[in-house]
This record gives sequence, structure tokens and C-alpha cells, in this order.
Amino acid sequence: LRPPTVIGQFHTLFFGSIRMFFLGVLGFAVYGNEALHFSCDPDKREVNLFCYNQFRPITPQVFWALQLVIVLVPGAFFHLYAACKSIKQEDILQKSSYTGFYIFSVFLRIVLEVVAFWLQIQLFGFKVNAIYMCDVGALDKKFNITRCMVPEHFEKTIFLIAMYTFTVITVILCVAEIFEISCRRLGFLKTQ
Repeated sequence: LRPPTVIGQFHTLFFGSIRMFFLGVLGFAVYGNEALHFSCDPDKREVNLFCYNQFRPITPQVFWALQLVIVLVPGAFFHLYAACKSIKQEDILQKSSYTGFYIFSVFLRIVLEVVAFWLQIQLFGFKVNAIYMCDVGALDKKFNITRCMVPEHFEKTIFLIAMYTFTVITVILCVAEIFEISCRRLGFLKTQ
């Protein structure tokens, strides 16, 4: 069962193909070796690991993978429901209960994307700086703050902005899909 609207089908293509490819291939290229090349002064393994864990409480790749999975859940529930009830694609826009459930699943996707957007801002900000000042006081060192070099900080900033952009595009597509469904239900657009 594919989404009942053109926008929904485009969203599936955009979300499923482009976003996952971008994250899987380019995300690994940009973030795959970050922990290995993260170095602090003094360059000791325990200081580097401690500061890297402070710098990245969760790696961006893991965060974005979780975001993709969580955002897919409402649509998956709808499609599971539709499969169990043997709902045809054309029935989704014809019967109010099916339309309502589908719109709810799209609205839930919007909410989850907005929450993920907010969390991404809290965790990563909008820019990756070349230097990270790490508080190593917990390691019982003579010094409390040490400087750490963040590898490929410019590439990571570009990637962050791209992931924000994907989230915004996904939210816009979801809002447009709800608008398209509403227009079809009100008779402003012909049903496919």
C-alpha cells in the first residue's frame, strides 16, 4: 500500500531514498572516524575519550538513525492497520475514519520531526567549532580545562545544516500532504 497522495508518495521517495542515502553514505564519511581523530592537549587516550564523550553524548549518526526510525513508526502503524483491514488505497481518501487515521499518522510525523529538530539543536547546535574546551576536572588532573581539536569541523557544520534542511523539508511535505488531503475531501481537487 503506497501513500494515497502525490505529496505522500514524493515524501516516501524523499524520506526513504535521499535522506537515508545521505545519512548512510555521507554521514559515515563525515562522522565515521570522528572519535579516532578527536585529540586534546595533552594527547592522552583517557583525556581524549573523556572529552569526546563530553563533546558527543550521542553521535550524530546514531541520533539521526533513531530519528529516521521513530519518524517512520506512525506511517508503519497506519500501513499495518490498512493491511490488516484490507483497506485499498482509494478508500483512504473516501472514508472519513480512514482519512482521519491517516491524517493523524501524518500529524504525528510532524510532531516527531519537530521534537527531533529541537533535540538536534540542543545536542549539536548549528555550527561545529574547530576547538572544544573540555572540563577534565573529574579526572583529578592539575588542570580543569583542556583544548580539543575537532576533526573536519567545517564538513560537520555543512552536514548539520543539511540534516536540519531535510527535517524542514519533511515537515513541509507532511503539512502539504494534510493540505492536499483536506482539499480532496472538500472537493477542491479531484481524487486520484
